[in-house]
Amino acid sequence: MRSLDIGATGMMAQQMHVDVISENIANMTTTGFKRQRPEFKDLIYQNIVRPGTTSSDAGTIVPSGLQLGLGVRTAAVYRIHEQGTLQLTENPLDLALNGDGFFQIELPDGETAYTRDGIFQVNQDGEIVTTQGYRLLPGFTVPQDTVDIQINQEGQIFVKIDGQVALQNLGQIQIANFINPAGLEAMGDNLLLETEASGAAIVGNPNSENFASIRQGAVENSNVNVVDEITRLITAQRAYEMNSQVISTSDDMLATITQLR
Repeated sequence: MRSLDIGATGMMAQQMHVDVISENIANMTTTGFKRQRPEFKDLIYQNIVRPGTTSSDAGTIVPSGLQLGLGVRTAAVYRIHEQGTLQLTENPLDLALNGDGFFQIELPDGETAYTRDGIFQVNQDGEIVTTQGYRLLPGFTVPQDTVDIQINQEGQIFVKIDGQVALQNLGQIQIANFINPAGLEAMGDNLLLETEASGAAIVGNPNSENFASIRQGAVENSNVNVVDEITRLITAQRAYEMNSQVISTSDDMLATITQLR
């Protein structure tokens, strides 16, 4: 009975659906996290009678045919890069992106990663780094006698040195954008890597055309909507139960056949 296999594919698809929902809910407080959504496709069809075939010598054509589907599969799980809400922290090295783009981060092997997590700190050498100690590109070193740091919406970093009136310009933060940000590869630690699907990084200054502005003293919250996720979880649970009922019913039908005398 095809229904056994079809029901099994439905249960596996909904299990994947619940896995994605659980990941979203687990990261509902993760800074800069973008929620994910699964995409499902129907499996191949068995053509018992192909639509459009002739049914007689007179040339009559079968209008609809007889096709039986073989279930469902998960085709993709993609990120929805929707803006999250901004939360004020008053920490001068907390930066939020308001719009499209990613901070550029230098990994220990020299490769560039990308993130929406704007929680930065200063390491032992005065460099501005992530919580993992990775440098914010293109690289900034805060003088030891700095008493204040100011970062404007265009990404320019100014510091006030003890005993000096004029602010010192440390440089310009540049952010990256992608033609297909959903194609970025997640590597954990809120970091993403460029892939063939994402396209090459397009680098520019914040608050310019197609690039986000920077808000100092704020972070971007996760864009997970808990109410939506719970609703989807209930739907996935009911779909899982219905597919399991299909398998149970098919098993009962097979049991009836084996009991025939």
